[in-house]
Amino acid sequence: MQIDIRETKQEMGAQAAADGAAAIRQALAERGEANVILATGASQFEMLSELCQAPDIDWGKVYFFHLDEYAGMPMTHAASFRKYLKERFVDKLPQAPAHFEYIDAEADLPQECARLAEAIGQRPIDVAFIGIGENAHLAFNDPPADFETESPYLVVDLDDACRRQQHGEGWFPTFDDVPTQAVSMSIRHILKSKRIICTVPDERKAAAVKASVEGPVTPEKPGSILQQHDQTTIYLDRAAASQLASAAK
Repeated sequence: MQIDIRETKQEMGAQAAADGAAAIRQALAERGEANVILATGASQFEMLSELCQAPDIDWGKVYFFHLDEYAGMPMTHAASFRKYLKERFVDKLPQAPAHFEYIDAEADLPQECARLAEAIGQRPIDVAFIGIGENAHLAFNDPPADFETESPYLVVDLDDACRRQQHGEGWFPTFDDVPTQAVSMSIRHILKSKRIICTVPDERKAAAVKASVEGPVTPEKPGSILQQHDQTTIYLDRAAASQLASAAK
């Protein structure tokens, strides 16, 4: 795991996007295609804004998956991750991607997890763009997270801290409106990515960053598992890094 600290969210997002774009270009040069995972949420705003403008990428040869989606969430809902990714990324690309494997969380969830597993099982991931939640979750793997399940996607329960974050970021009008379940990529499958670009801004995530980077590896702090992936870089703004001992220089 490497740490990259920038003064602002804009600088953080630009660097994360630049490094991720380089990984995509490398995959295209080596194999003629690239397989990418995208995340959502407020932490990804700056990075995605930069990534969709990255030069010298043939997006028509890039295949996309995403980390998670709320159970039962229609794509028309303001909080839908499919809607988020289509509007904030796919629609802003200069050309259509080869394919985007959206999670249909309105379908039968076990069947949808099986369908997604079949699709992603054929496409080893070159680069995963992810974040860490206020409770240190990865995707929607809330603590205590399942570090063992090999299935690429699973149905998970959302804890109250996660639901409070979704409400606090403005995605839902009230806490009770936040769904209690989601389809999420598993921890084990995230870790199979060749390169992980983890973008985490804001002071409200400083404690989760400290636990994930400097604490023990534990399911109680899911982000800590990234310590075991040597091609992970965590991109922070100064506020998110404020509790790190290494940032106190």
